[in-house]
Amino acid sequence: MSRSDNKKRTNLFVILAGIFLTNAILAEIIGVKIFSGEKTLGFEPVNWDFFGQYILDFNLTAGAVIWPIVFITTDIINEYFGKKGVRKISFMTAGLIAYVFVVISLVTMLAPADFWLDVNSTTPDGESFDINYAFNLIFTQGLGIIIGSLTAFLLGQLIDVFVFQKLRAVTGPKMIWLRATGSTFVSQFIDSFVVLGIAFYIFGNWELSQVLAVGIINYIYKFTVAIVLTPLLYVGHGLIDRYLGEELAHEMMEEASEDTAFL
Repeated sequence: MSRSDNKKRTNLFVILAGIFLTNAILAEIIGVKIFSGEKTLGFEPVNWDFFGQYILDFNLTAGAVIWPIVFITTDIINEYFGKKGVRKISFMTAGLIAYVFVVISLVTMLAPADFWLDVNSTTPDGESFDINYAFNLIFTQGLGIIIGSLTAFLLGQLIDVFVFQKLRAVTGPKMIWLRATGSTFVSQFIDSFVVLGIAFYIFGNWELSQVLAVGIINYIYKFTVAIVLTPLLYVGHGLIDRYLGEELAHEMMEEASEDTAFL
């Protein structure tokens, strides 16, 4: 392998890893917020009656907004670096997510400065406001959320890479859309319900109907967006092939499919 090829491989992995890490960690931090898709767009909640048991609205975790970027990056890493590449970045990301939660927990224990409390003691409407309480409430995620997030993340990634490679063995280098959407279809079903079930049902106070309702909507959103963004996968694939060169790109994809990718 030439020094130039080795440099291109390394640069590509660093760039993809940076995109993956940034969006995965950010999604975990902002995921504590549940927002209304309808109200955000200026509509009233749809209040769908699902089998007469619970109501379905387009209520999503904020992390779901950028999670499709993680899907696409995972598939691209899988395409060029195989299972080894996805596993390496997934375990690294899980460790960094845990680190982020530890740091945030420690930071919330710091005594707030009096002037900081004073200058932020009221809202724009003049109502009393405790900014330290708000900071801790927003950033301090409970043990259940941490466990649920990490478990769902790792399960989703490992299942994604497994399904992706199984489909690649059938399709070969063609039909990128099939292995990308197929792996997302399976992995995000697991991810969408595991995180909510652990964080808000086992460790929290949600009813099972709430978990199912939010989980179904999150899953529908993630899978729909993943399909819509499939063209970006081809764009990314084309740009990377151009950067690597046809010969190196083909070599890396062959190594990835045979699980002999160089890292």
